Amino acid sequence: MEKTIAIQGVQGSNHHKVAQLYFGEEVQLDECLSFDALVHSLTHEKSSYAIMALENTIAGSIIPNYALIDKNNIHINGEYYLNIHHHLMALPNQTIEDISEVCSHPMALLQCKEYFKQYPHIKLVEDVDTAAVARRIQEKQQKGIAAIATKTAAELFELNVLSSEIQTITSNATRFVILQKQKPIEDIDQVDKASLRFELDHKRGSLATVLNVMSDCKLNLTKIQSLPIIETPWKYAFFVDVTFESYEDYTKALSVLEIMSTTLKVLGAYKNRRNI
Repeated sequence: MEKTIAIQGVQGSNHHKVAQLYFGEEVQLDECLSFDALVHSLTHEKSSYAIMALENTIAGSIIPNYALIDKNNIHINGEYYLNIHHHLMALPNQTIEDISEVCSHPMALLQCKEYFKQYPHIKLVEDVDTAAVARRIQEKQQKGIAAIATKTAAELFELNVLSSEIQTITSNATRFVILQKQKPIEDIDQVDKASLRFELDHKRGSLATVLNVMSDCKLNLTKIQSLPIIETPWKYAFFVDVTFESYEDYTKALSVLEIMSTTLKVLGAYKNRRNI
């Protein structure tokens, strides 16, 4: 049976592109217009896997998504780094002077902020998805409105690209994670990265001690993010990504961290794709 992949957004979005690059060109999609809907698709088994953006080199971490993964007890079984290319598009036979409004996902607008400073007449409007805006412009034949989306979306929805590569920084990349409901079986020979969540006693030096343990066990800390624990004011959970050369070093570190932390959770152990 063909696997269904939940994506945030619609066909032609960057989530769709990652689904194709990771699982193959012919993928069955469950299009979700929010990350909450994406998680619901996965937990209610409408989809076998889900693609979720987690951080961007310009906009930083998408913090609520860390909480979604944790709260819903879903598992990371892979990652993909995608170079992001933003293009401004509208119905044919229009120039940028004809555009009064640009609608797109908040992250896309943030990543293209500098470009629009030269066009003060254009109003920037947040929307649920880049490609969904492109589709709506075509379906409703909306003149004077433009979308920020991929060139694939422009081709799919027959829009004219008014300006290419409008992102502020050319080296703009987003890290996506591949999620599944069940805990994946770890391939020891392939696994060299893990995402962990832990809580610590509120004591001086407790975090520094944990980081030293990771270093002593030859783990390389590639990401650390703290999130407040809603039920306990002024207490935080830490989300970290670590890479390692030896699976034995990783399991040794886990055994020590289990003792040192009040709670420890492995969100996923998988293949590091950063340098591929």
